[in-house]
Amino acid sequence: EVQLVESGGGLVQPGGSLRLSCAASGFKLSVNDMKWVRQAPGKGLEWVSGISWFGSTDLAESVKGRFTISRDTAKNELYLQMNSLEIEDTGVYYCAIGRVGTGGTRGQGTQVTVSS
Repeated sequence: EVQLVESGGGLVQPGGSLRLSCAASGFKLSVNDMKWVRQAPGKGLEWVSGISWFGSTDLAESVKGRFTISRDTAKNELYLQMNSLEIEDTGVYYCAIGRVGTGGTRGQGTQVTVSS
C-alpha cells in the first residue's frame, strides 16, 4: 500500500526556517518522481517543487533561492528545506507522487504557519 506521511511543520516567524519531511512506504523514491505542493488558506493547491527519479529538481518561481527539495533514497524520505520564510508561505504542505502539477497521490499534509 502506498503511503506518504509528512512532518516538520509548525509556527515560525518571518525570516525563519523549517525542514519538512515525507516518509514514503509501499514504493521506492529512487524510481519515482516526487513533489511538494501546498494549499494556502482559502486557495487551491499550488505546486512548490519537484524532484525526478534521477535527481533533477525544479522550484516554483515564488520559492526559488529560499527552498530546496532533496531526498534520501536509503531512508525513502523526501525533504523540503524552507529558509527565509514569508507570511505568504503559510499553508498546508503535502508531498505527492509526480514531479509537476498538483495531482497525484499525496499524504495528509503538515501545517506551516509563518507569523510574527
